[in-house]
Amino acid sequence: MLIFPVLLAYEIGVLFAGRVNGADVVTRALFSIAGSRGAYLLVHAIIALAFLVWIRREKRWATLSFDVAAPVVLEAAIYALTLGALGTLIVEKLLGLGVGASIVSALGAGVHEELVFRLGLMAGMVALLSRVVGMRVGVALALAGSSVLFAAAHHVGAHGEAFTAHAFAFRIVAGCVFGAIFWFRSLAHAVYAHVLYDVLVTTL
Repeated sequence: MLIFPVLLAYEIGVLFAGRVNGADVVTRALFSIAGSRGAYLLVHAIIALAFLVWIRREKRWATLSFDVAAPVVLEAAIYALTLGALGTLIVEKLLGLGVGASIVSALGAGVHEELVFRLGLMAGMVALLSRVVGMRVGVALALAGSSVLFAAAHHVGAHGEAFTAHAFAFRIVAGCVFGAIFWFRSLAHAVYAHVLYDVLVTTL
């Protein structure tokens, strides 16, 4: 519920920003199928309307209330602010390795990367590994594995960036932080922490 407004803002924002998040193959495919900006916007208008009808029928308006959303966003903001300092401390001070996207890209990264790497990959790995090595070890391995893949994904494909040890190590740390937030708090906390962190990196 809390993630949908961020996703919708990103999906519409890419039309005006002219940039799609690297992990987002869904938006590219949808725009290709729609064939035009008008059709693409119409599809999202229908999706937004369907969402509003659904939450009204299910009586879930309270989920989007300030009392529910504000604590999640505030907690995520604390995580986002902490991540910058933590990542720099680990990557530059501990590892000795001597990073910088528009607001729309921040929205896209927060939603799509958390859905792919935390909800899909990490949760899927936990489900598989916990049967073999137990829940605690399974979570640890899934957290580490999904974080390495999260970092590596930023350097592959036509939209990947040039590899540097600093960027790769920083994103492994970030992946571990977002994975822990996802596992111990919620997907919404991880999404908003990711979005807010990327916004801070972009604007500061």
